[in-house]
This record gives sequence, C-alpha cells and structure tokens, in this order.
Amino acid sequence: MSAPKTLYDKIVDDHRILSFGESGGAGERLLLYIDRTVLNEYTSPQAFSGLRAAGRAAWRPAASLGVVDHVNSTNPDRAAGELDDGARRQIEYLGENGRDFGIEIFDLFDPRQGIEHVVMPELGLVLPGMVIAAGDSHSTTYGAFGVVGFGIGTSDIEHLLATQTLVYRRLKTMRITIDGTLAPGVTAKDLIMDVIRRIGADGATGHAVEFAGQAIDALGVEARMTICNMAVECGARVALMAPDDKVVDYISGCPRAPSTEMLALARADWRTLRSDPGARFDKEVAFDAIDIPPMVSWGTSPDQSLAITGAVPDPTDLPVGRRADAIRAMAYMDLAPHTPLQDIAIDRAFIGSCTNARLTDLRDAARILKGRRVAPGVRAMISPGSSGVRRAAEAEGIDRIFIDAGFEWRRSGCSLCLAMNDDSLAPGERCASSTNRNFEGRQGIGGRTHLMSPAMVAAAAVTGRLADVRVLAAEDIS
Repeated sequence: MSAPKTLYDKIVDDHRILSFGESGGAGERLLLYIDRTVLNEYTSPQAFSGLRAAGRAAWRPAASLGVVDHVNSTNPDRAAGELDDGARRQIEYLGENGRDFGIEIFDLFDPRQGIEHVVMPELGLVLPGMVIAAGDSHSTTYGAFGVVGFGIGTSDIEHLLATQTLVYRRLKTMRITIDGTLAPGVTAKDLIMDVIRRIGADGATGHAVEFAGQAIDALGVEARMTICNMAVECGARVALMAPDDKVVDYISGCPRAPSTEMLALARADWRTLRSDPGARFDKEVAFDAIDIPPMVSWGTSPDQSLAITGAVPDPTDLPVGRRADAIRAMAYMDLAPHTPLQDIAIDRAFIGSCTNARLTDLRDAARILKGRRVAPGVRAMISPGSSGVRRAAEAEGIDRIFIDAGFEWRRSGCSLCLAMNDDSLAPGERCASSTNRNFEGRQGIGGRTHLMSPAMVAAAAVTGRLADVRVLAAEDIS
C-alpha cells in the first residue's frame, strides 16, 4: 500500500515525465509536463525572440493564451490612452508573436481583454489537477481550483513554449489550516494579510502551501483566488486548495468550460484531488478565523500589517531581526511610532489588480459606497479585472454606484498595481489600495501604499483616511 500523499505531490507525480536522480522527496529534480500557460506583453518578448533565433515553433500553441494587461492604459477611451514607445512596441510584438506562432491573443481592443489571472479562470481554462506555469509570480492564483500554478522567468517561458515541459524542483509542503468563521466585515483579503503578518514575508519560502479548514471551505471561489494570489507574498512558490462542488459550479458557467457531459465525468475524478488522511507536511500552521480583524498594511512589505484598530508599531517592540526594516519602512511611509492607523489621511484610493478586481470584489466595495461620496481631496479609481467583469458590473448597475460616489470608472489592466503604465502615484502621495504589494515605488516613485480589502478601500475613500469598514457598515444598518 502506497504512503499517503499531499495534494501537491499527487499533481506533481501525475505530471512527472522523468526524474534526474533519486525521486520522490523535496528537492527532487524532474521534467514536468505543463498543461497551460498565459502570456503577457511584458514578460514574453525575449522568450519569443529566443524561439525565432533558434528557428523553433511553439510545441502546443493551443495550450497558450496571450493577453495585454501590464503596460496598457486604463483610460476609459481606449484610443486616447497614453502609451510610450516601449509599451506600444511590447503590445504590437505580442500580436505579431501570436500570429507567427499560432497563439490566440487578446489585444487591447478585444472584448475579452483583462488581467491574465482574472481572464484565465473566467474563461474556464483553469481546471482542477492541472499544472499552469506563467511569467508572473501571482500565477499561484490558480491554486484556488486545485491547480499547481507558479511563476517562471523568461528563459523558462521559452523552454515551455518549445517543449510544453519545464525542468522543475519539487518543493517542501506546508499546510495552513484556518477553522472557525470569519467575523462580519472581514474578508479573504484580511485573512491572507493576517497569515502573512503572522508567519512573515519569508514564512513559506521554498514551500507549496495548502490552505484548508472550515473558513476556507466556506469561501466562494473568487475569495479563494485572493488568498492563493497573495500566498506568494509570504514566500510560497505554489498555493493550493482542494477543489469542491463550488469550483465545479464556477467552471460550468464559463464560456470555454468542458461540456456538461465531460464535467459530469470529471467531477468524480476531481473529488480525489485532496491530501490523503495522514499525509505528512513539512510544516503545519493553524489559526482561528474569528481572531482575524480587518487588516491594513503600514509599511513597505505585506507582512508589515496590523488590525485597522491598531497603531504604527514602535520598532523597539519588534523582534531584533525586524527592527531595521521597520525603521526604514516608517521613514519611507513618513509615519511615526504609535500613530493610530485611523488617523492616517490618504490622497488616493484604488480598487483593482489580479488580487481584488473580480465581480464579488466590486460588489463588496459598492455596498459601502452606495449613497456616499469620495472625500474632498481624494482621487479614487476602479479598474475592473477584465472587460468581462466590467460589463457584468455595468449590467448590475455597479458602475453607477462607483461613478456617483466619485470614482473614476476605468478600463481593465494591471493599472496602479505596479505603475508600469500611465496610472501612478506622485512622490509622497498616499494610497489606500486593494493590490498585493506595498514595496517602495511599486505604485510610483515615492508613492506610499496601504494594502487592504476593496471594501476597506471604499471606506477609506469616503472618509479621507484609513477607516474601519465595520463602522460604516453599522451606520448603514442603523
């Protein structure tokens, strides 16, 4: 009888072509079959240039999809968006590569254009048990479907396109179990930010992390994507959740999902995609969901976060190994120890990114914004995760809630998440943001980012400062 296996090891074993040396344990070097990839205009150009120079074709073009998302403008008038010469050439080259290598491309004017990690799931191209590798670190998002998803570099993209395989090293395994129930006003974004705060930005380095427990099971698929997306911020190379009926139901409504008959056959097989009882993890961590508050980052790393009711820490109260980073972060963020987070005024508010720009995220923010106005002096923007999400929100009237509140209703793209386009913060501007990273300069040179959930961004936008969404929700009830 074979030893119990983790979900991660099951999927890796199913995709292993051969091993280079001893097989089975963490660190094993193997040749791994990759089911699908998604390409963007920013990380793929050198890979295609390498294929051209070597005279190679794409091995399985239908397994790839290309989307424009990183460098494009999100101006509501696509034709009026500002593009520098480099961005324009990257977008054009992605189109050329699609035509020359037989790969489908969603360009800037395609009605299906959007952020890669939003587009792939909403099309139904992410299926349980797959391995998906792509040139973006937040490919961990796909783990919400029971998929081994991970980011790769440009040379690996070239190898993947040419062979549909990658040389891969098996990871250690880690399970994070979160039981109990999330309190009202607390979201999946708060959950993963609290996990990162607890274990640190390097707490899962070198591991494939499986999320489990009652709190995870209770979440919808889009909320699970938020958690897997941001797991990379605590060092996880892969994030996973066992697929359930919610996942199958989500896939069944997608335009490129397998047929009803195929889904019925697959459902039984997908139910086996879970860690066996007794499977050994290299590391185990457990939390109770009821202890998780609405979270806000104060520093320049996602693990520098606190409950919104807290205050900027005093570096002398932190572990010795974290003091220097905290002092640097406070200087960059222009914050003093003991400053209550709810006293921090903002200049900008942004809802978007592959972390939190799906339809459920927009609904969460709209519930807070309805009947309210953005505070004077705050510029607020919303960039839906895909053109499809944008149309769905407009069909529900969500766009009018955002616009009436004073938000700019933008087009889809990575936008202010990484300021690789015409959306950026000015030096010194402070932004409440639903994105995934608050690194120095991430949203613009000298820009200061506070991470939080979409509903918390909405609360900050209308109050003009970091705010507890639970207070505004209670006002609505009363």
